[in-house]
Amino acid sequence: MRAFFFFSAIMALGCGGSSLAEEGATDATSGPDAAVSDASVADAIKEAGAADADGGDPIAKLEALAASCNQVSNGLYALRAGATPTVPICQLTGALFWRSGMAVDCDGKQTAQCNLTTDPAYQNQTAVNDSMGNALDAVSLPYVVVPGKSARFDFGAAGLKLGNVILVLYKDKVEYAVYGDVGPSADIGEASYATVKDLGANPNPSTGGVDQPDVLYVAFPGAVVAPIENHAQAVRVGQAQLAKLVGP
Repeated sequence: MRAFFFFSAIMALGCGGSSLAEEGATDATSGPDAAVSDASVADAIKEAGAADADGGDPIAKLEALAASCNQVSNGLYALRAGATPTVPICQLTGALFWRSGMAVDCDGKQTAQCNLTTDPAYQNQTAVNDSMGNALDAVSLPYVVVPGKSARFDFGAAGLKLGNVILVLYKDKVEYAVYGDVGPSADIGEASYATVKDLGANPNPSTGGVDQPDVLYVAFPGAVVAPIENHAQAVRVGQAQLAKLVGP
């Protein structure tokens, strides 16, 4: 079962608890980027938990940090294809963030929920493969689609790579997803069927998702999960990165 955390789970944590890949599939377990070890993640969680023992809501702190934007993108992204660009990429210490909608991505493994019948735009591949060499499963794996390189912004040059953890916040729910696919270079705000469903929105690829910029995405360059399909590790790494970002 995938682990994903509601607002209360984040409260529990507070109390102790190169370049973008070229188009086409890439094996997430290869290359020079080493995954964050479970030992280092555990140490970070322990230290952050001790530092936050006096209380404090990590999500409220995150929202406060993201209330203003230190824009690092050269331009703005659109919420959807053809829309007026309104979304900047912003920078925090050790993180990038943006607020957008959440279109449903069904690309990857063909399933009853994700296929050409349910999603006319369906493709049977993702920009990165799992450890078995297969396209990612949008129905079972929480992942986020990040725009491809453009003059507007280069996520790869900013340190974000396939497999990096991306925290997704919608209303009172948090999902720790991974950067799992590359999308169009002009618009932003797309996540896998699993991400959308876990966050309580309609995951139907044709009629679902979130249209308004009510979703906060926080990406952590350098925090890589391997194998990419290890969602439990994505949660552990994401918790540690969140605690490090918001501080005591």
